[in-house]
Amino acid sequence: MTDQTTPPHDAPAPRDILAALALLSRLPLPRTSEVRSGAAWAYPLAGVVLGALVAAAAGGMLLIGLPVSLAALIALAVAVILTGAMHEDGLADVADGFWGGWTRDRRLEIMRDSHIGTYGVTALALSLAARWQALVLILAAGQHWSALIAAAALSRAAMPAVMCALPHARADGLSHHVGRPPTSRAVAAAVIAVVLAVILLPITTALAASLMAALTTAGLAALARHKIGGQTGDVLGATQQLAEIAVLCAIVA
Repeated sequence: MTDQTTPPHDAPAPRDILAALALLSRLPLPRTSEVRSGAAWAYPLAGVVLGALVAAAAGGMLLIGLPVSLAALIALAVAVILTGAMHEDGLADVADGFWGGWTRDRRLEIMRDSHIGTYGVTALALSLAARWQALVLILAAGQHWSALIAAAALSRAAMPAVMCALPHARADGLSHHVGRPPTSRAVAAAVIAVVLAVILLPITTALAASLMAALTTAGLAALARHKIGGQTGDVLGATQQLAEIAVLCAIVA
């Protein structure tokens, strides 16, 4: 099995930000058949846009007088709608596949199945509950702009790291189509996300959030290597979800 990588001459460009947003969201942006792994450096910048939209929704709900718990719920719904639940779908598929199959091939087969099982439902319920509770605490503290943008950026910087570190687990699918970014692009994404976190959050919180995201990403990458020998689009979606939860927990701790 060969991995698709970005050609050395394919330099970073401003259009990568739009490409990242088009790939990682359901925003009404021009779609292109050329999906470039080299745009992975811009994933955290796409996260900034998505995080700002979620924060704006949360702030708007508070302005019209909704209680914090409902504002947090609507903000969470907006976050899911903006991405078409693609990351949540990945988390559910990973939970079902990693714990529902006994062999690599069976796990990959389960992950491709459009049906959701008990493990997937449980993972989604717990992850949504964790994000909602964190959002409640963040909104109550009046930190939603900085916290949500930082969490969106750091969690999306986790995906290029896994894309770069692990081979493709299958010879098709979205992740294989996008390809593996060069190490420099994954490093650039991480640096951008950490810098944004340091700008937006108190330094100790920013470093703790970055560390939590890194540890969570490394743990899931190691698990994916053990379970299926690499990464898929579902693994990348699960990475984003778990990294976001880790960052939100670090912020509210």
